[in-house]
Amino acid sequence: MAMTMTQKILAAHAGKDQVQAGELILVRLDRVLGNDITSPVAIREFEKMGFQDVYDRSRVTMVMDHFAPNKDIKAAIQCKMCRDFCNEKRVEHFYDVGQMGVEHALLPEKGLVVSGDAVIGADSHTCTYGALGAFSTGVGSTDMACGMATGKAWFKVPGAIKFVLRGELQPYVSGKDVILHIIGMIGVDGALYRSMEFTGPGVAALSITDRLTICNMAIEAGAKNGIFEVDAQTLSYIREHSDREPVVYTADPDAEYDRVIEIDLASIPSTVAFPHLPENTRPIDQVGDVKIDQVVIGSCTNGYYENIKEAASILRGRKVAPGVRAIVIPATQAIYLRTMQEGLLADLVQAGCAVSTPTCGPCLGGHMGILAPGERAVATTNRNFVGRMGDPTSEVYLASPAVAAASAVLGRIASPTELGGAAQ
Repeated sequence: MAMTMTQKILAAHAGKDQVQAGELILVRLDRVLGNDITSPVAIREFEKMGFQDVYDRSRVTMVMDHFAPNKDIKAAIQCKMCRDFCNEKRVEHFYDVGQMGVEHALLPEKGLVVSGDAVIGADSHTCTYGALGAFSTGVGSTDMACGMATGKAWFKVPGAIKFVLRGELQPYVSGKDVILHIIGMIGVDGALYRSMEFTGPGVAALSITDRLTICNMAIEAGAKNGIFEVDAQTLSYIREHSDREPVVYTADPDAEYDRVIEIDLASIPSTVAFPHLPENTRPIDQVGDVKIDQVVIGSCTNGYYENIKEAASILRGRKVAPGVRAIVIPATQAIYLRTMQEGLLADLVQAGCAVSTPTCGPCLGGHMGILAPGERAVATTNRNFVGRMGDPTSEVYLASPAVAAASAVLGRIASPTELGGAAQ
C-alpha cells in the first residue's frame, strides 16, 4: 500500500511494513518534550502511575521557557518541580535560564531532532520539527508522562493534504506569510487531524527558518503535523547541528491524499491575520488604517536569527513611533549572542525597542508584554485568540517580522515598502 511521508515514519516506528489512515498504532518515540507549564502536570501523573524512572535519560527533554525567567512564585515553583525531577532522574537535556531558549527553536538548534524521528511534546507547536522531515506533534501532559516512562505513544494514523509549492517568494515575504495565506485559504479546521505535507520545486526556495515557521503553525489549521520533504538544505542543517544520522522518508508517487493544493509562492503577498483567528487573513494592501500600541517580534514561530536580522535591517536608523512599545525576543541564547555580536541588538535598542532574554512570555499572555483593555498589538507569534496576549478586549494581529518592524516605525500596520529607501 502506498504511503505518505508521515505514514512511512509512523509505520517504521510501529514496526510495521505499512499503515493506513485511521489505523490505531503504538509508536516508538525518539524524543519526549515538556516545558515549565506542561511538565509539572506530567510529573504528577508519572508519579501517580507509579513509574520509577524515565525510559531513556538522553531522549527526555524539558525546557523552562513559558514563564521563565520566573515571573512570580507559582512560576518559580513549577520550574523547581521540573528541575528537581530532572536532577533526580538524571535527565540529560534539561534547559534552564541561561541555557534555555524557546523550546521549538532550541531543539533543532541543539541537534536533538533529525529527519525520520518521531517526537511528541506537551505543547501544541511541537509540530515545528516537521521542517526537518520528522514526525512531531503536540500531546497532553498525561501522554507526555507515559512517553517519558515507556518511550511509546498511541496514534491514529492521519490522512494527508499535499501542498505542491512552486516559484519563489517576493521581497519582504517569508514563511510566516505562506502559512497565514494557507490558513486563510483552508481555515482553522481545514487540515483537521491530517498531515500537511509540503513538496514541489518551491521547497528549495524556502529557508529552514521559513520551513520551521510553516510547520510550527500547522496546528493552527487543525493539522496533526506538518512536514517538508528532505532536501540538501535540510541535510546540511542537520549536519551542522547534530551528530545523529538522519533517516529520509519520501512519499510514494501513488500515495493517497485527501486533497492536493498547488501554491505559487511568488503570488503570496505580505499577509496579516486579524483578530481573533489565524484564518482571518488579509493581504497587506487591504489592511486599512489600523493603529497599534505594541509590537512583539519573537516566539517559536519567528524568533530566529533571520527574523531578528530582517527586523533590525528595517529599524536601523529609524525610530519606533511615539506611543508604540516594541519588544524583540531572540528565541535562543545562541541567536541572542549572534545578534549581539553582529550589532543587530544595538540597532534595535537605538531604534527604541526593548530586547529580552529568550522567553515565550508575551505570546501566551504570560509576561513581558501584556496588553491592557482595548490595546492592539502586531505580533510575529502564532495565535490571536480572544485574550491571548492580555485583556479580553485587546486585539492581536499576526504578521511577519518585516511587517511587524515596519508597523513599529509607522505606528500602524504597514508594509516595509511604505518606508521607502534606507533610513538616514
